[in-house]
Amino acid sequence: MDGQEYLAERFESHRGQLRSVAYRMLGSLHEADDAVQEAWLRLSRSDTQGVANLGGWLTTVVGRVCLDMLRGRASRREEPLGLRMPDPIVGGADDPGPEGDVLLADSVGLALLVVLETLGPAERLAFVLHDLFAVPFDEIAPVIGRTPVAARQLASRARRRVQGGAPASDTDLAGRRAVVEAFMAAARDGDFEALVAVLDPDVVARSDGGELRPGGILRGAEAVANGAMFGARLAEFTVLALVNGSPGLVSLTEGRPLSVMAFTIAEGRIATIDILADPDRLSRIDLTVLTA
Repeated sequence: MDGQEYLAERFESHRGQLRSVAYRMLGSLHEADDAVQEAWLRLSRSDTQGVANLGGWLTTVVGRVCLDMLRGRASRREEPLGLRMPDPIVGGADDPGPEGDVLLADSVGLALLVVLETLGPAERLAFVLHDLFAVPFDEIAPVIGRTPVAARQLASRARRRVQGGAPASDTDLAGRRAVVEAFMAAARDGDFEALVAVLDPDVVARSDGGELRPGGILRGAEAVANGAMFGARLAEFTVLALVNGSPGLVSLTEGRPLSVMAFTIAEGRIATIDILADPDRLSRIDLTVLTA
């Protein structure tokens, strides 16, 4: 095995974690793959003989690549685009599939990614690398061009926003699944009272319908219940799925997905619903695991 093959083998051993970092940074599976590929190109052109911790070195490289991509994304926006839903990872109700195996070993809910979308690039990097991947602040600081103290402050500020915007979910998977199934049945049957019963009074439903159908936010159990019944009438059928490792729903009509819904269940009730209804992005989601 020559030097380049050995380097490629070592890189492949870290690919799963690097893709996880990039997905959390970018909220896009396609862009995450691009960031990982760019990290490989930088590795292949670098002298890493003195690098003692290749995994840590690659993680910061991917972080830097993602930071540049986030800044580029922001600079191209001429006006606010409204709510942007991250790419959901959809798996069968009892099988997350190979993509889920790689990205969700430590599970990241869609609600967390939605809040991360509201952070500035430097805040997001400091939080993701430190809080989710335990990268020390003295390694994060050079990536964002700040001191370690400033990097710590960015992560702390991001942490407060995450805690305020992404409520902690119940840990009982079976309990969460039962709540989502009750929501699905009540919406299908048009049972308003049953819907309200499974919703937290302060529930928030966030949707992203794409450029032609800008999404929005519904607040409160009654508004969300009405929205759920309207959505159920549009779909031919709705199936239980795993969305980012947690029980969720996929609605379809004529074999095409209408929406993917992710839920945060807190104290036995639905606290948040995050909905991707953008036809263009939905068409790119692999749903074969559901039919299987």
